[in-house]
Amino acid sequence: MSQMPRQAALPTCPSCAEPLDAGDRFCGACGCDLSAVPPRPDDSPTLMMNSPEPGGTSAAKAPGASGAPGVAGTSGAAGAAPGTPSTAGTPGVPGAPGAFGGSGGAQVSPGTPVHQGTPVHPGAPLPPPAASAAPGAPGAAGAPAAPSAGVRFDRPAEPEEYPLQAPDPRVAAEAAAVAESGTVCVACRAGRVDDDGYCENCGHAQPRERDHMEQESGPVAAVSDRGLRHHRNEDAFGVGHTALPDGTPVSVAIVCDGVSSATRPDDASLAASRVASRSLLTALPQGTHPQQAMHDAIVAASHAVNALAEEPATAREHAPHQNAPACTLVGAVVTAGLLVVGWVGDSRVYWVPADRGAPPARLTEDDSWAAQMVAAGLMNEAEAYADDRAHAITGWLGADAYELEPHTASFKPDRPGVVVVCTDGLWNYAEAAQEMAEALPLDAAVRPLHAARVLVGHALDGGGHDNVTVAVLPFPAPAQGAGSA
Repeated sequence: MSQMPRQAALPTCPSCAEPLDAGDRFCGACGCDLSAVPPRPDDSPTLMMNSPEPGGTSAAKAPGASGAPGVAGTSGAAGAAPGTPSTAGTPGVPGAPGAFGGSGGAQVSPGTPVHQGTPVHPGAPLPPPAASAAPGAPGAAGAPAAPSAGVRFDRPAEPEEYPLQAPDPRVAAEAAAVAESGTVCVACRAGRVDDDGYCENCGHAQPRERDHMEQESGPVAAVSDRGLRHHRNEDAFGVGHTALPDGTPVSVAIVCDGVSSATRPDDASLAASRVASRSLLTALPQGTHPQQAMHDAIVAASHAVNALAEEPATAREHAPHQNAPACTLVGAVVTAGLLVVGWVGDSRVYWVPADRGAPPARLTEDDSWAAQMVAAGLMNEAEAYADDRAHAITGWLGADAYELEPHTASFKPDRPGVVVVCTDGLWNYAEAAQEMAEALPLDAAVRPLHAARVLVGHALDGGGHDNVTVAVLPFPAPAQGAGSA
């Protein structure tokens, strides 16, 4: 902001404040010695933020005063008037900005000669001393070097970090409530997930709990995955281990595949797997024969799926082209020297011996259109499974099933091996028993969970067109006896 120049004031006596005439060495009123130099006030210098001058000075110069002694380094000066003698080295006014129009100091009228010993009024504040005299200026000899131009030393140190604005308490409270509810979006980590499984903040679809499931129970393990094409996982499994009345350990695995064309297929497979595995783990310790226990478990699972047709949720989701909730089921019971399998539908059980030199085998027959064509001799297996109707099932669990016909079979393998229980999401990529054996890791008997993961990965690598579920049960070496596998 521009300011008008102020009228210069005559110097006065520092003792009695009487006006002085030019050239007075003593005050005419009180006789004060005017040659005494007043003490310099204790102050910190403040340098101007102007373009640096040669020699480290930054003060402005008056027209015609370039290089004039006594002017360089004057802080805040507007420049001396033309013809004004230099005051450099003058006692009492060393670099005083007040003598050159600086604020708060006594000023000298233009054209008035200033002599050595001219004092400054004690009541007038003295500004900080100038940065330094220009090189070669009188009185500059021995003066300390001036700081770099454009630097201020009276500013407080700036903090390295500035505090952020306090968050809105309403937003913080909402985020805390979302975190407590456990329904935070996996994508944005801030939004709440609604009942439909989508984030209310970013709209991202949340992974369902059943998209990928793994479980290990004793020597048996299972893995289920949604696959790469389906929007949800309609498979389910149940695994467990217990002991027979004589203390012999026994392992159980149930795998179910929901029928996609039916209502609530995911609920049907979940209900069937839970009921069937629970039935087996309850009956076997009571002494029920494993094959009979498997048959009873399939019947109990069928009743559980039938009950879903009467629930209100089925009525809400049912469409004219849909059937009642339905699923397939396959299971295996492994105990010392005995292997029992049971199934309804097109899920399968494979036997893979530990000695890979021995032949593997498929232990189940599909309830499907393709299997019927092969059994009737109308097509060979390759032709039947190449048909579009190959996977149309002829047997399932559900209220609208034609007739429940649980299939059970028992085997007595004469060597250790591994039992693979899976849905068609896996065997579509390893249909023949030999292909399944090649996909199964060699250490599957000692690392069943790892083996199940590898098999699921094999299906995903092949395309993952369907849900994939597989259970792996190691079969121990029998003490004696022989059978067929």
